[in-house]
Amino acid sequence: MEQEKILILGVGNLLLKDEGVGIHCIKALEKKELPEYVDLMDGGTGGLHLISWIEGYKRIIMLDATLDNNPPGTVRLIRPRYASDFPPLMSAHEIGLRDMIEAMAISDKTPETELIVVSVEDISEVGIYLSPKVEAAVDEVVEMVISAISRPSQAPR
Repeated sequence: MEQEKILILGVGNLLLKDEGVGIHCIKALEKKELPEYVDLMDGGTGGLHLISWIEGYKRIIMLDATLDNNPPGTVRLIRPRYASDFPPLMSAHEIGLRDMIEAMAISDKTPETELIVVSVEDISEVGIYLSPKVEAAVDEVVEMVISAISRPSQAPR
């Protein structure tokens, strides 16, 4: 049986320092040797325009920053099924990702979704480099992604 394609989708704004952590993680993953069934995508600031790109996947892993009151650099794995399952105050494009999941749910095309979030302190500070604590979390995110893609799908068949 052929392995189904998995999309790793990093979102964020590289010009807003820690808000761009999802994109920094995609860049780090580009340096790794990943299986052929894994696609990487820089999703920019996310939003509804991404639906046409991701609806062909059975499984996606999204990488993003979140303002969740955890210490900066905290990494968490969430398996959201509905928009309400997303953590509160998810980065500057919160509405776009939530709307995307809701729109896909309405059309019954929601892929199995895993969300790896990195807690940040500020999403509005201008700069192209991550803060030290968030930068230190990138390796942990990369390892979580590698572990996740090696696990079988958890979606019901």
